[in-house]
Amino acid sequence: MVDNGADDWRIAMTYERIFFICLELLVCAIHPIPGQYIFTWTARLAFTYTTSMANADVDIILSIPMFLRLYLIARVMLLHSKLFTDASSRSIGALNKINFNTRFVMKTLMTICPGTVLLVFSISSWIIAAWTVRVCERYHDKQEVTSNFLGAMWLISITFLSIGYGDMVPHTYCGKGVCLLTGIMGAGCTALVVAVVARKLELTKAEKHVHNFMMDTQLTKRVKNTAANVLRETWLIYKHTKLVKKIDHAKVRKHQRKFLQAIHQLRGVKMEQRKLNDQANTLVDLAKTQNVMYDILSELQEKNEDLEKRIVTLETKLDSLTVSLQALPGLITQAVGQQQRDLFETHMHRFKLVAYSSEKSWTPTRRRRSPSTAPHTSSDSS
Repeated sequence: MVDNGADDWRIAMTYERIFFICLELLVCAIHPIPGQYIFTWTARLAFTYTTSMANADVDIILSIPMFLRLYLIARVMLLHSKLFTDASSRSIGALNKINFNTRFVMKTLMTICPGTVLLVFSISSWIIAAWTVRVCERYHDKQEVTSNFLGAMWLISITFLSIGYGDMVPHTYCGKGVCLLTGIMGAGCTALVVAVVARKLELTKAEKHVHNFMMDTQLTKRVKNTAANVLRETWLIYKHTKLVKKIDHAKVRKHQRKFLQAIHQLRGVKMEQRKLNDQANTLVDLAKTQNVMYDILSELQEKNEDLEKRIVTLETKLDSLTVSLQALPGLITQAVGQQQRDLFETHMHRFKLVAYSSEKSWTPTRRRRSPSTAPHTSSDSS
């Protein structure tokens, strides 16, 4: 509720949570009742098959289910685990969608110290099962075989290890049920021990690389030797068939047989070398694939960043081009008007110059022609 920021506690309650809360309250409520209450317990003995009746205390029925409270150990391990209390670990787990529950804590413990976890679990199971068998069998064990703790420990140990000598057996259904559960736990622990031992005996990555390198070197030498044997037998066959005057067929058959054996050995060695290469490829495939994928992703990220920069630059240029295109009609109008005004002024200036020059040239001509055109006088005629 605090993590999710819920105001009302009823929001977080579901039928499943209500069921688990009620089950936990029921488990924690089981305990021996004050006082002395006796009931008649009937059982059939194992070897004689006779009926045995005894007055047993009710506390036996109420004390055995109290071992169900051992689930609190798992809760304590979860709440006091460094993975659960460390904020950085929880943040990384939340980013990777991993729930920090009891199962995850047990997996981490089995990865870090599997031998210690299995040893503690086995010894604890032996002690609890031995005590339970002793409590179940003490009213019907006339020979006091399983009614003492050491005898019960022996019965639980041989049942846990799936040996079963048969020298002692439980008489009551309670003891038989405990032995059955012990056998099931023993089979599971045996499987876990085998898995842990197999994982411990497995070569590490560096050791596998060294082993593959050594095997590859040996196979390379064997390939060279077998190839040399093939060439040698080929030369000997040619020598005894082509370079001698009299062919010894026995020697030829002998070298032909060795030639075929050398070819068979060469094929076998190449097959072993191919298998070793396949095995080596499986070892480095994961790391190689990871490195290749990392390089590809890095290259794609760089190209994506470069593409984004180019797109931003292109958008900027497009915006500037759009602004320029929008201002182009006004600039064209202004340029055309300015050009027209300049052209008009140029023509006016030329016209003024032409007019001025024509007027200037016409006035002296008129002045020079005026005396010649005057009428002649009498003095001039005489």
